Amino acid sequence: MKSLVPLSAVESAHNEPITAEPVTLNRLRSPVMRFWLPYLIIGLLLVAVYFRIAGKLVFDWFDITDYSHGPLVPLFSIYIMWDNRNVLRNTPVRPSWSGLPLVILGLCIVILGVYGADLFLSRTSFLILLAGLIWTFMGRSMLRALRFPLLTLLLAIPFPEIVFNKITFPLQLLASQLASDILPLFHVPVLHEGNVIELPAMKLEVAEACSGIRSLMSLFTLAIFYGYFLERGTWRRVILALASVPIAVAANAVRIVGTGLCVQYWDPDKALGFFHEFSGWVIFVISLMLLYLVHLGMRVIAPPRATEAKSL
Repeated sequence: MKSLVPLSAVESAHNEPITAEPVTLNRLRSPVMRFWLPYLIIGLLLVAVYFRIAGKLVFDWFDITDYSHGPLVPLFSIYIMWDNRNVLRNTPVRPSWSGLPLVILGLCIVILGVYGADLFLSRTSFLILLAGLIWTFMGRSMLRALRFPLLTLLLAIPFPEIVFNKITFPLQLLASQLASDILPLFHVPVLHEGNVIELPAMKLEVAEACSGIRSLMSLFTLAIFYGYFLERGTWRRVILALASVPIAVAANAVRIVGTGLCVQYWDPDKALGFFHEFSGWVIFVISLMLLYLVHLGMRVIAPPRATEAKSL
């Protein structure tokens, strides 16, 4: 027997205003929100901590000519991850607390870098912290799969002044020594002392800008790009990257020799002006050609195997 509902109760139910269901915390606790919320919070915290550090780094890319290749490095790192998306997709995700010490180390380094006014520590701390977060949330296997794109980001971080000076001064001495040894072959009298080459017409000083560090950093970075796109084996990529160092040093010595010849047999003012600036681009193009010849010779001596797998 059906129960009868009083007419007054039905009318009151129809007359009650319809209101939207209030958004409560329980509705936000969906599986999707529970998955993405920690990553969102961590991303916002990273932006808050590294916003000023990243802004100064971008400014240095356009202000320091030795690191004008900096904007290309993050794009290259992103491309590596996209190019190997299938490998990353098939890498097992196993969160582990083993990455927590690396996270703590990154936080300690960024604090030390900020309060110690050391930009290099502040910038490298981001990579350490990022590696720790990947290890913690995705596991060691994912960190191993991402090690190459993470390490390439180091190419975009300028060296600290102490390390930079330790590199540039020996390069200055080496470039001046090579040039002073080559110029007499063209019947140019030379008196060499430190980073100064004294010619009959005038003195040439191999300054920091002429040490070759600029072409060395750019050529080394491009050699890594070149090796990734055109080689499949890791050892071949390493050889190409290492070959860029003597190529850059030799090319810079040739540039100084050319400047000395122009000073001696042409016009000193034009040699130190237009020729000195224009020769930098020419020598860099020649360096790229030499890098290609090294690659070609490597393929002739040890041809790549058809079954050689591409490595990340």
